[in-house]
Amino acid sequence: MIRIAISGCNGHMGRVVEEICLADPEISIVAGFDLLGNGDHDFPVYSSPAELKDGADVVIDFSSPAALKGLLELARTRCIPLVLATTGYSAEQLAAVDEAARSAPIFRSGNMSLGINLLLELVKRAAAVLGGDYDVEIVERHHHRKVDAPSGTALMLADAAAEALPYRPEYVYDRQGVRKPRDPREIGISSVRGGTIVGDHEVIFAGRDEVIELRHSAQSREVFASGAVRAAKFLAGVRSPGLYSMADLVAATERPSGLL
Repeated sequence: MIRIAISGCNGHMGRVVEEICLADPEISIVAGFDLLGNGDHDFPVYSSPAELKDGADVVIDFSSPAALKGLLELARTRCIPLVLATTGYSAEQLAAVDEAARSAPIFRSGNMSLGINLLLELVKRAAAVLGGDYDVEIVERHHHRKVDAPSGTALMLADAAAEALPYRPEYVYDRQGVRKPRDPREIGISSVRGGTIVGDHEVIFAGRDEVIELRHSAQSREVFASGAVRAAKFLAGVRSPGLYSMADLVAATERPSGLL
């Protein structure tokens, strides 16, 4: 039995993670973390990770960047692995994650969807083949409650393209007031917020007389929550501190005997 604590358990994603865990006979939810109180959960909810009394094998975090400091302290002091599914971290916070990963296993991904991670590989391949002859633009769409823009996934896609391009691109987020032709070394990133859009990401390679589009559309939040639960199961079997990603999860899935 894998003992899970859910950070952000009163939020939209925390609720979905809870539903998936309750339906899984291999998982037991031992605690939650949330500033809004206990709510209607059947497990204790603490306002801070430092208050955790019962042992947990893994913490799944779908909260906000503001919760990161307490979670990293929990990982460092009690060696409890973390699955960080929250986006919008600052450069300083990402550096803190890297530092904490020296003491405990930490799994971080800007997107927990297996399909998105396949899209990342397709974007790398397309950028390597099309090179500098095609303009690269990324459009991401999310619901009106999402506070960070661009999405972490959009930045992951931009980084995937940049890794394979024959030049170092500049990320451009806003063209308002810019009165000049598009620089061919740009990667444009546009954000749309509205309605209940779960998450759409489109990568456009626009060349002379042709356009290639690679797109992923999430139909429900469950796809991200399911990925986070899979990551928690993976991390529960990891013995070594370090920073892990979806690439490690996919590799372990292809190689079932490969515990790290």
